[in-house]
Amino acid sequence: MVKYQQEFLSQVESDTQTLIELHWEEIALNQDKIKLNPDWNAYHNLETQGKLKIFTARDGDRLVGYFVVILGTNIHYKDHLFADNDIIYMHKDYRKGFAGIRLIKFAEKCLKEDGVSVLLINTKTHKPFDKVLERLKFKPIERVYSKFIGD
Repeated sequence: MVKYQQEFLSQVESDTQTLIELHWEEIALNQDKIKLNPDWNAYHNLETQGKLKIFTARDGDRLVGYFVVILGTNIHYKDHLFADNDIIYMHKDYRKGFAGIRLIKFAEKCLKEDGVSVLLINTKTHKPFDKVLERLKFKPIERVYSKFIGD
């Protein structure tokens, strides 16, 4: 049975290694040029500032999904607190059924209790989960284009 909870980075950092690599292999573009290398210090700093929220899905002790958001005001709407999705991932073995939906709903409930007005979730166009988000009453709001211009 999958359990959903909010955790601190110190509780999940060591558990995330395998899942983060699976996530990167599945969705990252330009993998031959841009290697996975999370800035753990930046994540710790955000958490210290109260701007990082981590929601997890665990099957027993095994981490099977995560949903990480960064909190902040928006320069256009300073009266509202926004939760901007940094990363979201559910292990392939747990995607059938409602595990991912339950993770998002759990996070949404917690964030609302924390005074968040707007929750933003981004998806990759080559690995979309739009139908899940639409089912949860999210609306598409913009498109972002990317082009690798490095060496």
